[in-house]
Amino acid sequence: MFMQLCSFFYGGEIKIGKDSYIGDGVRIWSGEKITIGNDVIIGHNTNIIDTNSHETDMQERQKSVRKQLELGYQKEKGNIETAPIIIKDNVWISYGVSILKGITIGEGAIIAANSVVTKNVEPFTLVAGNPAVFIKKISNETAAN
Repeated sequence: MFMQLCSFFYGGEIKIGKDSYIGDGVRIWSGEKITIGNDVIIGHNTNIIDTNSHETDMQERQKSVRKQLELGYQKEKGNIETAPIIIKDNVWISYGVSILKGITIGEGAIIAANSVVTKNVEPFTLVAGNPAVFIKKISNETAAN
């Protein structure tokens, strides 16, 4: 089974709750903080990343990449944008999903396959698409089964 958990050299923290499942090919990259609750299912080939990874300014980015190629990964965050990701308990993230920085996914939510999550997800809702949008409310009983 292949999965990749990575904290950037300039920082980052990943916390995973009890009884959570992380599928094959999942990549979780942190430059700030990613918190995954209890009883969370993360389907295969999902990407969760709380950082832009590079500066948005072209000149800064070029300088940073050149420095990285010469000296290795940078140990200073600089102007790289980060924002924590929080995935609450009992969430089901289907396969091929991308979750971007600064997102909170509410308890019991379901993220449909191949969705790109760019905005917070309310508890006990189903979202889908690129970008992910609200599809329907789900009951606590449905989410728990």
